[in-house]
Amino acid sequence: MKRTTTKLADGRELTYYDLDESAARDSVDRRALDPVDSRPELRLDLTTGDWVTIASHRQGRVHHPPTDACPLCPSADGHHSEIPAADYEVVVFENRFPSLTGRSGRCEVVCFTPEHAASFADLTEGRARLVLDAWTDRTARLSSLPGVEQVYCFENRGVEVGVTLAHPHGQLYAFPFVPPRTAKMIAVAGTHRSVTGGNLFEDLLAEARSAASRVVLAGRHWTAFVPYAARWPYEVHVYPHRRVPDLTHLTEAERAEFPGLYLDLLRRFDRLFRPEGGSEQTAPTPYISAWHQAPRNGGEELALHLELFTVRRSADKLKHLAGVESGMDSFVNDIAPEDAAHRLREVAA
Repeated sequence: MKRTTTKLADGRELTYYDLDESAARDSVDRRALDPVDSRPELRLDLTTGDWVTIASHRQGRVHHPPTDACPLCPSADGHHSEIPAADYEVVVFENRFPSLTGRSGRCEVVCFTPEHAASFADLTEGRARLVLDAWTDRTARLSSLPGVEQVYCFENRGVEVGVTLAHPHGQLYAFPFVPPRTAKMIAVAGTHRSVTGGNLFEDLLAEARSAASRVVLAGRHWTAFVPYAARWPYEVHVYPHRRVPDLTHLTEAERAEFPGLYLDLLRRFDRLFRPEGGSEQTAPTPYISAWHQAPRNGGEELALHLELFTVRRSADKLKHLAGVESGMDSFVNDIAPEDAAHRLREVAA
């Protein structure tokens, strides 16, 4: 993998990741951009102890632009985008409308492909591996920044989950605090250790692998399974068989196997809601894909894993967060985890 770092016209950092070690990345951002003016504020919710980010400047960000004005496509004659090059493989750059910045963390955008109409599931295994290597490199670099407590790599796909740019991309958040979900998992893992003497995530993986009804895919180094208490209609967790804290600790064998398994899983998600007897579905499956990594401090019990879920529960129905879920964070799932796993096994290519 070759990494080439440059600056955009307003001073933001941009990094190209290439499989070809000879790739030349010398394109210059010729846009006339004002400096980024973002001053997000972190406020503590005294009723829960959770940090809330106030980022009012994000109201002005680009919202569903036409294809010929996409800011994530390569630059071309008459169109200068966030990526100065006329082509790219994988690129990461600082978000122009960040929720976190400066002493309050950092936000980056990860573009998986120059193809506007593609998706992560359309990537080759080699390109998916390059994305994994980019996630790993950014995790290492962002974790080293002063004040950063946790690095979160994720992808949102589909307008149903709030995506404002159609081009296939993900994001990276470098949090200056431990987010609520991570803090909760660490606390539960600590209790599990004190009661059982074992690691919560190792035990969850072992239990899932022994209960074949919830396993979707399994390789030599990774297993994808529906959790026992899944919150979302179709929710799959992907664990490496060897407990590690974050992406930087994966072995070469683990890195080599992940792309194929993950692409298989994403393609199954896209086959979930095809009309009966048909070969195509009306729209791609919306999803959120989230890497959970141990924070810098106090996360010894947390194990690296990926959580993938969709808000769609049938071809024409979405899982909306109702009052009990939005108001009380108490989930109700309309689909049994065992049924979801069966359906995901059923839609293998």
